[in-house]
Amino acid sequence: MESFDNSSANGELWLDGESLTLEEVAWVARSREVRVRLAPEARKAVADSRALVDRMARGEAPVYGISTGFGRLAEVVIPPEERRLLQRNLVRSHCVGVGAPLSSEEVRAIMLLRANTLARGHSGCRVVVVERLLDLLNAGIHPIIPELGSVGASGDLAPLARMALALMGEGEVEREGEIVPAARALEERGLEALELEEKEGLALINGTQATTAVGILAFLRAEQALETAEVAGAMSLEGLRGTPDPFRPEAHKVRPHWGQAESAGRLWALLQGSEIRESHRHGDPRVQDAYCLRCMPQVHGAARQALAYARKVLETEANSTTDNPLVLPEAGILLSAGNFHAQIVAQALDLVAIALADLAAISERRLERLLNPDLSGHPPFLARRPGLESGLMMVQVAVVDLVAEMRLLAHPASVDSVPTSANQEDHVSMGLLAARKLRRSVACLEYVLAAELLCSAQALELLRPLRAGRGVEEAFLRLRSRIPPLEGDRVLAPDLEKLADMVRSGVFAQVFRNP
Repeated sequence: MESFDNSSANGELWLDGESLTLEEVAWVARSREVRVRLAPEARKAVADSRALVDRMARGEAPVYGISTGFGRLAEVVIPPEERRLLQRNLVRSHCVGVGAPLSSEEVRAIMLLRANTLARGHSGCRVVVVERLLDLLNAGIHPIIPELGSVGASGDLAPLARMALALMGEGEVEREGEIVPAARALEERGLEALELEEKEGLALINGTQATTAVGILAFLRAEQALETAEVAGAMSLEGLRGTPDPFRPEAHKVRPHWGQAESAGRLWALLQGSEIRESHRHGDPRVQDAYCLRCMPQVHGAARQALAYARKVLETEANSTTDNPLVLPEAGILLSAGNFHAQIVAQALDLVAIALADLAAISERRLERLLNPDLSGHPPFLARRPGLESGLMMVQVAVVDLVAEMRLLAHPASVDSVPTSANQEDHVSMGLLAARKLRRSVACLEYVLAAELLCSAQALELLRPLRAGRGVEEAFLRLRSRIPPLEGDRVLAPDLEKLADMVRSGVFAQVFRNP
């Protein structure tokens, strides 16, 4: 298919099935003002694939998903007069998801990704199906999709079935914060409920888009958290009067892992111009800093490379056809294959969760050194009046709970396959579980980094009037714009919540990013 310019100028995004970026997914997920359109060449590709399905439907040979049942029931041939009912039954019967609903942002990402994969022209649906899905997205009508119930093989069947159900005018949707029947929401927007034809129910539910959507949004937060970890680590090093020498470029040229070198360069830049460093350059009895300070490039850099791998997987998956059967107009065939299996996405998301758990672990060790008077050279728990005041003692306790949870979340979901569908679908990815775990892990890491920033900023207060490196000072000023110094004991939970929100919104991620 010829590539189409999917420029996001003027608040529009054109889907061509091939060039959707992770940032565009987040843009559409978070903004109700974006208008998503189907690119002309994609429209033609969709129509061509539908023409092949129509020819196959008129033939006498049974074709999976068009004239047969599904899964273990694929040997049951369905007569033409019952094939629309087959599609309705497929969608209804697969709405078995339970639990809390996915957020509207996650649902919008799912809808966008599903429309993008349909736009590739290998799914066999009519153009109107893609357009109606985009109509709902553009109108801010979001199907209620429970987060539990998908095993990530044969696609995210249960979540995507709820999306398809709304297109049929059934089930419930969220619109402007209100939950209403889908039929009512469609009617009020002047949209007709779709009657699905051959292959279309399967085209809507057979894919990895729930796993990929939840995973992308969590992943982008993880990237931001990683950049924040560099800032928090640099601030802790200054607060502990450590040395930036291990971050010199020469050290990383002799072990040329690019992630390690990039993290070292980031830390080196953040610390330039430090008065604190100059104050202890001579006469400091310490020969080496602890690993949690000295080895930040090696640990943070490993996370960089893990996240870079995951980004490539997610970018590829966002622009892939994950249906079964595949509609291949060029070859004139429908091919039953396994592109719906989300193993590569699940493993990538599991890898990110592992990397984040280690970022949290090394952050907690820096936090311990800041608060422990035997290691920091500061008053116990950075309190102004130790004993009378507990200072930041309990912050580390809360962080230990978060790190413990992240270590449990680091257990890979992608190794926990359980056979389903009468053993026809005998190996599954657990992709949506991997995505949910990552979402939770990122939220925990944001709190851990908030705690480190809170404590390292207090350590800098105790070193005043000396100033930290230019990048660290910039981060310190941003923090102080919202969080006052600790002058005595106070309730700290609001501080942590504010800082976690600042981490989440990227306040620290871009500090001195390109010095």
